[in-house]
Amino acid sequence: MIDLDGILLVGAAVLLVSVMAARLGSSVGLPALLLFLGLGMVLGDSGLGVAFDDADLAHALGFGALVLILAEGGLTTRWPDIRRSTPLAALLAVVGTMVSTALTAAFAHMVLGLDLWTSVLLGAVCSPTDAAAVFSVLRRVPLPGRLRGVLEAESGLNDAPTVLLVTVASELALGHELAGGPLGLAGLVVLELVGGVLFGLVLGWVGTQVMRRVALPASGLYPLAAVGWPVLAYGVAAVAHTSGFAAVYVCALVLGNSQLPHRSATRSFVEGMGWIAQIGLFVMLGLLATPSRLTWQAVAVALAAGVFLTLVARPLSVLACALWFRLPGRHLAFMSWSGLRGAVPIVLATIPLSYGVPGSDFLFDVVLVFVIVFTLAQAPTLPLAARLLRLDRGVVADVEVESAPLDKVSASLLQIRIPPDSHLQGLTIAELRLPRDAAVSLVVRGDHLFTPAGRDRLRSGDELLIVAPAALSLQVENRLRALGRRGRLARWWQESGSPES
Repeated sequence: MIDLDGILLVGAAVLLVSVMAARLGSSVGLPALLLFLGLGMVLGDSGLGVAFDDADLAHALGFGALVLILAEGGLTTRWPDIRRSTPLAALLAVVGTMVSTALTAAFAHMVLGLDLWTSVLLGAVCSPTDAAAVFSVLRRVPLPGRLRGVLEAESGLNDAPTVLLVTVASELALGHELAGGPLGLAGLVVLELVGGVLFGLVLGWVGTQVMRRVALPASGLYPLAAVGWPVLAYGVAAVAHTSGFAAVYVCALVLGNSQLPHRSATRSFVEGMGWIAQIGLFVMLGLLATPSRLTWQAVAVALAAGVFLTLVARPLSVLACALWFRLPGRHLAFMSWSGLRGAVPIVLATIPLSYGVPGSDFLFDVVLVFVIVFTLAQAPTLPLAARLLRLDRGVVADVEVESAPLDKVSASLLQIRIPPDSHLQGLTIAELRLPRDAAVSLVVRGDHLFTPAGRDRLRSGDELLIVAPAALSLQVENRLRALGRRGRLARWWQESGSPES
């Protein structure tokens, strides 16, 4: 008989401890995912004795969590932020991953002495960047919009080709033949990616039309529907033998950039859902890990392969893809160092485990050490790297905008928070020069609320409540972002407020 009471007790305790761990990780600049992973290890065989060694279940749950994480990433990403970056991001996700995989596999086989298929799997598993790590870390680092867009879009797109590559390599390691050879594999990758993107676009458009036209009986159903469509896209694409991961990310991106009802509530819901997926995923992977099984050989291979991948393979793959886009050397250097790994390599390592590939236990241990060591080494240094490379100069944090619909008057209530370095501070309400029908209805300053007059000046930390017609809400957002970057002379500087300005 299942002890439901005990499961709920332990589950709630793990969830609350993880939430506190997330707060701790944020304060010290570490991705909370490492703390979740450590919590799982504490609960596992080497700690409190909770046994979990089902590789097939770990593989299935891991993929399910990645679907939710990618859905959250797409729903919370603004398309204007990544539009100009998409070609380079797609090239990095496919060609860059292949280059990194080939170089790392050659190093592992020829220098470290691993057998061929273990080397290929090691390169394929460790090459992709992780969406959860990139979103959670880079969104706190002041970066030029195009550079941030490249890194975020790459992390959202590179899961799809890598899953296919690891799956094919696992089958080849077991003696199965590959139809068409290397060219056939390349064609299959492109076909699956294109198919997944098309499914994502179509279902994202259909979902947008349905959610705009169907009046649901409760506002809380809209966030559920917004999550349901990307998950449906994943399932449809996977059944059609195309890339489900590409489909879920693209579908979520389309939905997240449409004028959906209750957009603010949806964003809050999917962010919470993403945290739940990350917590569950890393605690589970921590349970699957067995630190007592680690050998010095696994640690040595992880460190050597990680150094090569981070300092050689990743920079060369970035250079091979980005050289044609004439990016500044400072951007290339940051892109090379910021290839954060996290859940994705560990989840990918469960594929050969579930297939029963010889040496897959050793591979999983290597990947586990690699992720822990190099996430600890890279993530806390990214703000410093941005400063040293002078990427944060002239980058002003955008104002935070939350939008809630006022259905009866076809208007939106915008909530604006003024960050410390914004040029909005010091401006008067009159100097905002918002569209004629938009009005600043309330200013929240600490514990004080007041209705502003035209001469009242804004301060850092102020929150503004602005009522604007739905058709003008985007114009108001762009105007406020332009003022935040350039101040009262925004129009003189031809600052439009869009990420490309």
